Amino acid sequence: MTTQTMPVSNNFKGVFGFLMMVRQDVRSALERDPAASSSLEIFLLYPGLHAIWVHRVTHWLWLHDVRLLARWFSQLARGLTGIEIHPGATIGTGVFIDHGMGVVIGETAEVGNDVTLYHGVTLGGTSLEKGKRHPTIGDRVTIGAGAKILGNIMIGADSRIGANAVVVKPVPGNSVVVGVPGQIIKRSHLHSATDAPDLNHTTLPDIIGVTIKELMQRVEELENKSEGNKIVQHHYIHTPAPDDSWEGIDFAI
Repeated sequence: MTTQTMPVSNNFKGVFGFLMMVRQDVRSALERDPAASSSLEIFLLYPGLHAIWVHRVTHWLWLHDVRLLARWFSQLARGLTGIEIHPGATIGTGVFIDHGMGVVIGETAEVGNDVTLYHGVTLGGTSLEKGKRHPTIGDRVTIGAGAKILGNIMIGADSRIGANAVVVKPVPGNSVVVGVPGQIIKRSHLHSATDAPDLNHTTLPDIIGVTIKELMQRVEELENKSEGNKIVQHHYIHTPAPDDSWEGIDFAI
């Protein structure tokens, strides 16, 4: 059974603790990015990690009520990396932001350990209240390019959010979410901490497409049975070919 853990605070203890987290962040990037050739390259050139490292400092300042300076440093990091992380957000260890341009993480967001985020991801709020209004992301979650997770909701551990999905309701652990609004699909093979990172954020089951195809096939079967098994054909029915390409006149959805 997959457990869900709350993200841990990144309030590092001293320079040694900070350096240990930097080392773990570099190792995580090396494991999850096939384009990475060395730890030195990652340390010098990866904006996702640079944004997280600046956030470690700004979050410490935020917790110690040096909030104006914290916001100033976070905006500086935003300009340099294209990644906006509010100083109040909580980021766990081993988090990897791949490419990262356009990533936005809100003030009360909590991101667990070993999470992977791709470019264009938003962890956004949906309320004007001052309390918790941003998502909580469990451990080992992968969030695909362009995905939006909105509101004070929990994304369970070992889940995968498909590219460009919009998630507005809680997601159980070991789930796959696709579509707008996001549709939750239970994994057929459970993912755990001992498995390799699940980075297949472009593997998107077409729930709506499959449903429409099954409905159209059922309608066609019923029509063929009507009027004493007389075959009834209608031009507005578009039947998908076995290779899932659609046949018929051009139409727009």
